[in-house]
Amino acid sequence: MSSHREKAKEFLKDEKFSSWQDSALWFVREKRDSATKEVKEWEELRKRASNIKAHTLSRLDFYLEEFEKNALKNGFEVHWAKDALEHNRIVYNILKKEGAKKVVKSKSMLTEECHLNPFLEHKGIEVVDTDLGERIIQLRGEKPSHIVLPAIHLKKEQVAETFEKFLDTKKGKSDPTYLTKEARKHLREKFLNADAALSGVNFAISQNGSFVVCTNEGNADMGTSLAPVHIASMGIEKIIPKMEDLGVFIRMLARSATGQPITTYTSHYFKKPKDKKVHIIIVDNGRSKMLKERDFIGSLKCIRCGACLNTCPIYRRSGGHSYPYIIPGPIGSLLGSNRDLQHNGDTAFASTLCGSCVNVCPVKIDITHQLLAYRKDYVDSGYLSKSKSYTLKLFAFVFSSKFLTEVSFNAAKIVLPFLPKRLKLWGNGRELPKLAKKSFSQIYKELENE
Repeated sequence: MSSHREKAKEFLKDEKFSSWQDSALWFVREKRDSATKEVKEWEELRKRASNIKAHTLSRLDFYLEEFEKNALKNGFEVHWAKDALEHNRIVYNILKKEGAKKVVKSKSMLTEECHLNPFLEHKGIEVVDTDLGERIIQLRGEKPSHIVLPAIHLKKEQVAETFEKFLDTKKGKSDPTYLTKEARKHLREKFLNADAALSGVNFAISQNGSFVVCTNEGNADMGTSLAPVHIASMGIEKIIPKMEDLGVFIRMLARSATGQPITTYTSHYFKKPKDKKVHIIIVDNGRSKMLKERDFIGSLKCIRCGACLNTCPIYRRSGGHSYPYIIPGPIGSLLGSNRDLQHNGDTAFASTLCGSCVNVCPVKIDITHQLLAYRKDYVDSGYLSKSKSYTLKLFAFVFSSKFLTEVSFNAAKIVLPFLPKRLKLWGNGRELPKLAKKSFSQIYKELENE
């Protein structure tokens, strides 16, 4: 398995494209900044959202049971899944019981996490992702590179080539309006013939057993309105206690994600329609493990807005596919490390620790300190390469001595410019700043002697 560094290096070979993605994501970050400045109480909302999540996680068992009780009263059928395999089996058994062979699915990072699509396809069920970005990457056989903008790694010309191959569109025609209309025609037929619809859950309200699904394309509404069966998959962390809490998160989600005041379609499911069946699958899949870990429980506050990805200088310049876990970027580094430290833990080092992710997070997850904690766990578990381990020990030894630090600083001014490129691994692709003529200690001594 290639490391994040190796995949990022491959991504950066196309400097023009990597710069384009950097600019595109920063544009979304700037839209987020403009949208949040329009809300005077934004910081108060962040504080309240963080507190609501913290409280809910502290009593998660109570709120989950209350939600189940009220959801059953609403006519929903509720299922519990301890892991991805059990979730996938529950979905399949529901579809099998209903005789469903064609399924339309709106965006759901949980189903991506569970690898639901290949599981169902292996069972002979057609699964069509109906979010436009998700459909594009599904046709290409790729995983999403962003949790909100799954096809951000593709330019319109690449989308045109994909549609030409799979949807028989006109050769070389990459006009976004034309491509969108062709995708709409293609998906309309899928909606009309679907036997069941799958969706995620953005928020589930314990107080009344209802749930909310947010989209910008209306695909979730189309699927769940037409299909006789609706299966909604939710992680245990999606619970919030009361209806009055919902307004806090709805105001923050779209502003943090894309700079919109609200998602175009914010659909609230209160009761089971008379002529339909609605199933809710509540999934653990490693989340309860995080509840027991004081350093990492904060990751469960995440509302999947993607703001930390849009601002992260590492993610923007390395691409989502350089991350091994299904969720990339800063939050993906946390969730992936928790899931499999050996294979995903090196992404905890894919951060400048600048804190920008913390500054934009609507629920105030302390991402930088959690990344540091995972780095320690990764090293303590013996997963760090020997070369890096010895290098870090050398630095620790040098910087623990004031004398050696001064000597190394003076030596670096002389030696660094003449080192072969292969010995300056960290400097590859970066413009190293010029060393100061005087160290802080030297300046301090001079000021002290004045």
